[in-house]
Amino acid sequence: MSSAGRIFVISGPSGSGKSTLIREVRQRVQGLGYSISHTSRLPRGQEKNGVEYHFLSKQAFQKMIDNGEFVEWAEVYQDLYGTSVSSLRGQITKGLDVIMDIDVQGARNIKQHFKDAVLIYVLPPSLEILEKRLRERRTDDEKAIRTRLKKAEKEIKNCVSYDYLLFNDQLDQAVEELKSILIAERCRKSVRLSLAQKLFNLGPH
Repeated sequence: MSSAGRIFVISGPSGSGKSTLIREVRQRVQGLGYSISHTSRLPRGQEKNGVEYHFLSKQAFQKMIDNGEFVEWAEVYQDLYGTSVSSLRGQITKGLDVIMDIDVQGARNIKQHFKDAVLIYVLPPSLEILEKRLRERRTDDEKAIRTRLKKAEKEIKNCVSYDYLLFNDQLDQAVEELKSILIAERCRKSVRLSLAQKLFNLGPH
C-alpha cells in the first residue's frame, strides 16, 4: 500500500534541538528515512562520517557542485553543506518519507524541486534559553556563540514561511507534536486518494 515518499524539512537555529528531535522521532515512526547531508566542516565531538554527516574536503564538495550532484547546498559559517540528489530520490522512490535537517535557504530550494515538501520550523522557548543551550554544548568559543545568536535572531523571522511551527521547550511534547505532524500528513487526501480510488472503485474526482 506504499506510494512515493514525501520530504519533511526541519529547520531552526543552532541549539534549537533539531537533531535530537529527529533522532527521537525516527525511533517512533516507521517508514521514515533520513537524508545525511554532506559538509566540508570538520567533525565535532563524537560525530562519525556517514552517520551525522558525510564529511569531505572543500575541493571534493566543489566537484560535486560542479557535477550537479546536489539538490540544495549552502555556505554556513564558511563551511559548505549540501543534500545529494541521489540519496534523496533513492529513498523517496522506495516509499520512504525523508526527514531532513537543513537551513532556511536549503528549505526554499527543496520546495522549488519538491512542491509537496512539508516545512517544519523548530523554535526555542526564548533567545535566552537558546544561548544557555549553546553554552552548555561546549562546542563553540565565545565569538562563535555570539555569531550563532545574531544569526538566530535574523533567521527566526523566516519561520513565517513554514507550514508548521514547533516550540522545543519540553522534549517529550515536541517529539509528540512532530510525530503527529508526520502521521497527519501521511493521511492527507492528496496522498491517499489514488489508493482509495483503486481499492474501492471511486471513479475520478
